[in-house]
Amino acid sequence: MTSPKSLIGAHVPVAGGLATGGLKYAAEIGAETIQVFVANPRGWAMPEGKPTEDAKLLERTDVPVYVHTPYLVNVGSPNPETLAKSLASIRHSLTRGRAIGARGVVVHTGSSVTQTYDEAMAQVREHVLPLLEEIPEDGPDLLLEPMAGQNNMLCAKVEQLGPFFEKLEHHPKLGVCFDTCHAYAAGHDLAAPGGVKATIDALVATVGEGRLKLVHANDSKDPCASGRDRHENIGAGHIGESPFADLLRHPAVAGVPFIIETPGRAPEPHAKDITTLKNQRP
Repeated sequence: MTSPKSLIGAHVPVAGGLATGGLKYAAEIGAETIQVFVANPRGWAMPEGKPTEDAKLLERTDVPVYVHTPYLVNVGSPNPETLAKSLASIRHSLTRGRAIGARGVVVHTGSSVTQTYDEAMAQVREHVLPLLEEIPEDGPDLLLEPMAGQNNMLCAKVEQLGPFFEKLEHHPKLGVCFDTCHAYAAGHDLAAPGGVKATIDALVATVGEGRLKLVHANDSKDPCASGRDRHENIGAGHIGESPFADLLRHPAVAGVPFIIETPGRAPEPHAKDITTLKNQRP
């Protein structure tokens, strides 16, 4: 029995329209799946969508769509205003995600900033669990993305997803987005022999089978355990090409889409990264 194929795609720019611009760029680079922002990634504005663009994405069922929440979102923040804006931003991304048929909405796991870890995690339970309950059955999953490991981050190593899943009662709409650069920066040595298998095995042991919904495939400009989140093109960084082949061959990753967030503004480097990953598929 053959394993399901992991689609390979990219985070795409949406100048010219969410569907018009995003799908055009996807076609140029050979992306089979896409990730988009539905709001300014560095702001709190929550724009309405354009029905014609939303409809185009809904119709393209052959190109699965994912949404990434803005970078300012932090559900662990002790600042009431930041917390309120973060929750509103996630709700906006989930609503917009449903409108475009997105399978998942990616959210960074955040930082406790100046409060304790326990205080921040209690806050996660209080505010994020009701948000999960609001997601309709046909709405996107909420995908937690562990971070690179600095500034009081609530989750960097995959084992640190455990308390999140416990606080959020292993909600059926909860999933994981695994970022290779983040994991490497946090200390998971994906480049070492058996490093990928050990990391994904630990992830599955922590959150359960079927919770890994998306992979952000990024090489790293910095060494393992650097705590620095600086992406590099596939094979040009410290992780290298072969660990991505190991990742694509892991049973828990079978059929899970890959999204690149690698450097480059022109289509060429992204097209090369996608081709490289496609060539690594079993």
